[in-house]
Amino acid sequence: MRAKLSYAITAAVLVVYFVLVGSRGVMLIQSGTVLTVTFGVAVLILPVIGLWFLWKNTQFVRRANALAAELDAEGGLPVDELKRTPSGRIDRDSADEVFARRKAETEAAPEDWRSWFRLAIAYHDARDTPRARKAMQQAIALHEGRTVEA
Repeated sequence: MRAKLSYAITAAVLVVYFVLVGSRGVMLIQSGTVLTVTFGVAVLILPVIGLWFLWKNTQFVRRANALAAELDAEGGLPVDELKRTPSGRIDRDSADEVFARRKAETEAAPEDWRSWFRLAIAYHDARDTPRARKAMQQAIALHEGRTVEA
């Protein structure tokens, strides 16, 4: 719940920021000189890109959460079996061991979105965020009946 609230607050702040930046772009365009119109158009592009990114990221999070809920209902969410350091951080060797098992499961069942979901969690635990995101995108695509290069 805390993560959802934090995400919602961050998204709201970003939307306010995009509106403020967009209004400045409109003001520059209304000035009417070649230079200000050029800068105004450039400034308007930034909020458009930001809103697109926020929308895509929100879609990704919602789809990943839906998969987590479905997997939880099936009793298939991975159990946290990782060893931790005294400070609470995940032990790297433990994460690597779990990752190796999850990777083998995914290689054995490459068309199963569940194995890709669990692999994404293992990548995340191993602190490899880009690969975690790609594995989750693959899980989402397979769940939706699409194919994506892994």
